[in-house]
Amino acid sequence: MTGRFGVLIPAYNAAATIGQLLHDLHRYLSSEHILVVDDGSTDATAAVAESARAGVIRHVRNVGKGGALRSGFHYFLEKTTLDEVVTIDADLQHSVDDMGAFLHVRRERGANIVIGSRRITGSSMPVHRRLSNIVTSYLVSTRTGVAIDDSQCGYRLIGREVLRTIETEEDGFTAETELLIKAARHRFRIVSVPIQTIYRSGKSHMTKWKTTREFVRTLMREY
Repeated sequence: MTGRFGVLIPAYNAAATIGQLLHDLHRYLSSEHILVVDDGSTDATAAVAESARAGVIRHVRNVGKGGALRSGFHYFLEKTTLDEVVTIDADLQHSVDDMGAFLHVRRERGANIVIGSRRITGSSMPVHRRLSNIVTSYLVSTRTGVAIDDSQCGYRLIGREVLRTIETEEDGFTAETELLIKAARHRFRIVSVPIQTIYRSGKSHMTKWKTTREFVRTLMREY
């Protein structure tokens, strides 16, 4: 992999998985390019990340994924000169081996944002998650005027030029949708790239109905 990029991991009570993820990332990146934002975890997430030599920002209380991402984006803008940031979830549902594809698409297609596109049909993803992804991706594509295959995927590459221009306001999961809406409005190039579909059973930190309400509100909001 080539390029001057960093990796941002928003994490909440991810002590069981964050160590393995960081081990995998260290095959490609040095410690100073990896940042974990511990969003008010009540377990040993921060301690595990620190022992794995990752940079760590700790939130005193749980703010939400959007708040964690915002803290990380600010860090990369203010403390580094890296050209892009790759965001990856802490629960091992993404493969670090796919990062090269993000960087390739960024270079070859002049993309400002590259979003991972998980294969939905024929995967181990539960039916309700498949339907949710299909519907939300259709709605976000309609709202932005950009064909986005998997709008809810947290595995993304975001160029520094986007982070300099766009400030998100949402604290929860809908911040990822907000970012796409604002990026499309600023005419940034958003491209999808196929990635592996890895689904691991476990407790989700998403509150189903609350997240749905927030998604609809974000989709309808005029930014």
